[in-house]
Amino acid sequence: MGVIELARVTKVYRTGSLEVVALRNVDLNVGDGEFVAIAGPSGSGKSTLMHILGCLDVPTSGRYLLAGEDVSKMSEDELATIRNRRIGFVFQQFNLLPSLTALGNVELPLSYSGVTRHERRERAVDALGRVGLADRLVHRPGELSGGQQQRVAVARALVTEPALILADEPTGNLDSTSTRDVLGLLQDLHHAGRTVVLITHEADIAAAAGRIVHMLDGRVADESDALAMSTRL
Repeated sequence: MGVIELARVTKVYRTGSLEVVALRNVDLNVGDGEFVAIAGPSGSGKSTLMHILGCLDVPTSGRYLLAGEDVSKMSEDELATIRNRRIGFVFQQFNLLPSLTALGNVELPLSYSGVTRHERRERAVDALGRVGLADRLVHRPGELSGGQQQRVAVARALVTEPALILADEPTGNLDSTSTRDVLGLLQDLHHAGRTVVLITHEADIAAAAGRIVHMLDGRVADESDALAMSTRL
């Protein structure tokens, strides 16, 4: 069974009489343990698709199964639970709380799940160790480099042991060395059996994945479109 199964997913945004079709009948399957990049230029629909995959938005029509469960039929509370426990997010802006240490930031998702303080601490220390930050536990984001902050974000994504790691332009604010480090971490997660979906507009970043899905005008591009796009990204 795939971790992600989308069938004819369409997303329409409406403002008064104005309609914008952001996704058009998207079919997508991502298997357990795959590393897939979703690539495309600005306006291609990849950000909308990321929001739907992350249960931050719902399709206007079509079906989305996450690990076999129909997300389209879930309540807001159920979607919030899915986001907290079954999806690990890594964003371009890191989204770390500046007042918390690296350890505190990584513990945060577990506090929403009712995990005891002792277990939160153990799991957060382990996650930070896995991304090479065992010596930065008590440092706050302002005391860390951009690459280190993104490693904290990866550790935070890992700590709930989610079925899916969703990385949205995770290297957009990083230098070339930190970019290689973060992509290496995502590849390590993939090799350890995690399912990773990477959203990017950069061809060299997408190349880190095992499979690339090209988006164009709100749909999954066909083979000829994908070939043309790969030379323009």
